[in-house]
Amino acid sequence: MRVTTRVVILLAIFASLLSFAKFSHCEGSGWATPDQYIHACYSDIPSLYGERHLDTGVWPYSQGVNSVEYPVVQGVVMWATAKVLPHGINGYFNGSALLLALLFIFISFITFKIAPQYSYLLPLAPAAIASLYINWDMWAILSMVLAIYWFDKGDETKSAVALGISISTKFMPVFLLLPIALIFFRQERITKFFHYLGFVVVTFTAINLPVYLSTPTGWWRFYQLNLDRGSDWGSVWYALSVLGADLTHQNYLSVLSVLIAATVTVLALLQFRKTPTLATTAFIILAMVMAVSKVYSPQYVLWLTALAVIAIKTKQTLITFWAWQIAELAYHVAIWQHLATLSEAHFGLSQSFYGAISLIRLVAAIAMIYSLAHQLTKARSTQGKPWDFLFEIASTYP
Repeated sequence: MRVTTRVVILLAIFASLLSFAKFSHCEGSGWATPDQYIHACYSDIPSLYGERHLDTGVWPYSQGVNSVEYPVVQGVVMWATAKVLPHGINGYFNGSALLLALLFIFISFITFKIAPQYSYLLPLAPAAIASLYINWDMWAILSMVLAIYWFDKGDETKSAVALGISISTKFMPVFLLLPIALIFFRQERITKFFHYLGFVVVTFTAINLPVYLSTPTGWWRFYQLNLDRGSDWGSVWYALSVLGADLTHQNYLSVLSVLIAATVTVLALLQFRKTPTLATTAFIILAMVMAVSKVYSPQYVLWLTALAVIAIKTKQTLITFWAWQIAELAYHVAIWQHLATLSEAHFGLSQSFYGAISLIRLVAAIAMIYSLAHQLTKARSTQGKPWDFLFEIASTYP
């Protein structure tokens, strides 16, 4: 199949409609529990419409500890769409879903611009289709993908502004600053990195400062929640706990694991003879961080699928991509069936099976990281496996 812009856009439209058909069952049943888990059509959009008083038009950060649990841009999107869209939970979901579908189509177009060869994979990825309307992630993914596109094109100011917006929407893209810093370092443009970082900080501050000054408690809720929360759905820590290995000090273990993941990424990128692009490294850093974080939500596959598509270069990695998607789809079914069991449904998935599938999903993500890292080893000056550099570095010390 010859991949063209038209093909990618048509596939994205079809994927958006297919995903909407999946979620429409819950709309017909009034988003009732456990039905929304049994049919795997749960969405935060209708759930938070009433819980965060979006239906009454209340400013999302004015409710103290009951404010929305998201960064500023997403909170404003949630509030503004509730103001504009028809009243009622279904009207809010349908309008929000339409906007998310348009964003998904545009993201598919941008991935085509970055990496046309495998761009068709994004709208064909089954786990991504299944997760499209769970949350508002598409708003942050769009600005993140644009930041990558402009960075690799050399338009660093636009990239920095887009990244600042993305961080203000979901915060996870802040970890892209690590490969960006290393790319500037490899290019011996350290001053340019500080210019880039300055634009990111100014953009983030311009968006967040007014909300922080007017409603500081509401603004801080997202950050406080992530600092205080224990292990949650999808994380390796939660999977281990339901399988009987309930580790203590999970906050510290998670932070330590993130630091280790970041260190490994730094060491890896420093070993390549040719400086890799942001498009080829973004998946590796974000997937590693997600894999060891305290929560690994099912919709995170949307982030990683877009990043994987723009990084794939070989047929072997393509095979790994489909295996990873199958594992993500299995987890998508498992999480909802497990929640159905906890909601006293007559059938569902036990804790042990849910924990096992969670770990399989994590292994598949690690395999995808390894496969993309293996692609990059071809740019190294020595032969070897992707992580041989760890032993090479150690051998230089007495």
